[in-house]
Amino acid sequence: MVKIAGLALASPAAAAQILEEAAVEAMEFTRQAEATLLGSGTLDHLDLAVTEFNRAYSLKPPRAVFDAVLEYRRKVDRFLKTDRTLPQERDLRVFAGWLSELLAWLAHDLGNARTGLAFATDAFVQGQQAGHGQLCAWAMDAAASINLYEQRPVKAREAALKGLAEAPAEHPLTVRLHAQAARAAAADGDAEGFTTAFQAAEDAYRFLPPRAPRRFGMDVLPLADYALTSYPATSCIWLGQAEQARQHAEHALATYEAAPAASRSPSREAIARIDLAIAHAQLGNPDDAVTLGHQALDSARVVDSVRNRARDLTTFLTRCYPRQTAVESLREHMAAIDAAARPNLPAATSGA
Repeated sequence: MVKIAGLALASPAAAAQILEEAAVEAMEFTRQAEATLLGSGTLDHLDLAVTEFNRAYSLKPPRAVFDAVLEYRRKVDRFLKTDRTLPQERDLRVFAGWLSELLAWLAHDLGNARTGLAFATDAFVQGQQAGHGQLCAWAMDAAASINLYEQRPVKAREAALKGLAEAPAEHPLTVRLHAQAARAAAADGDAEGFTTAFQAAEDAYRFLPPRAPRRFGMDVLPLADYALTSYPATSCIWLGQAEQARQHAEHALATYEAAPAASRSPSREAIARIDLAIAHAQLGNPDDAVTLGHQALDSARVVDSVRNRARDLTTFLTRCYPRQTAVESLREHMAAIDAAARPNLPAATSGA
């Protein structure tokens, strides 16, 4: 090992020798820094794979997508355990985080909240280690939704606020996270908290730039639009404000149906129909509620969140209109959907 500290006391000839040896050592440092088992196209391949998985999310059965994404998440974990440069490690952690964030949503869709929250936590940690605040915020958006459907509104609000601490101020995700906090407050019966948080969401929306950022080639502005329409519909139902819920749900459904085909979300449309159905049931219109319930259950993508909300609908209808034949028909439809959904999540979830 060359000792540069001796340079000041060395003779000119010895100093030249020390510097020459230092040059050789510097080249070795560089060689080691560049040494990696990652091929030059590996990161490009991962970028393409993550993009395609996100596009497939709303179009393909969640179980099939889960299996494929989990395999890639395991590959990235193996890459992180091999020789790589520091920039490559950061990129790998970002890809690991995006894959885990998607796995969180897929596990939620498949009805396994524990796995979903585990992957949301992993996505947040990978984002932290990579210094990627936006990834952290997306991870907490997933955690907020999962906790909400697990009837843990306090945890949902905590996740939304944790995400807001990481999200860029003028980004549609900030709107969505404020709306998540509002929805959590409503689930907790806090009408004032809902109003305050939802006002923050609307204020954030007004400050969005003219051109919204994209995520994996897709416009993320609709996610803010959806949060400002569907979240208050659900919230008003939980707060017992049936007429306001009906108005919001009709607006949400119209927004979803008007979206371009590439960004349509069958599951979100189904939930909007269920919100509208519950509002009609609360307003004393069970026939309309049952019709909308059947339409929601006939959706092309009946994931766990749809089934969860549909159970809320059938429970309310059964309690308030127990002798209606149409209500029993909807309950049977719901039971058939539940039976077809089992088993849900693949058992192997290691490697994340």
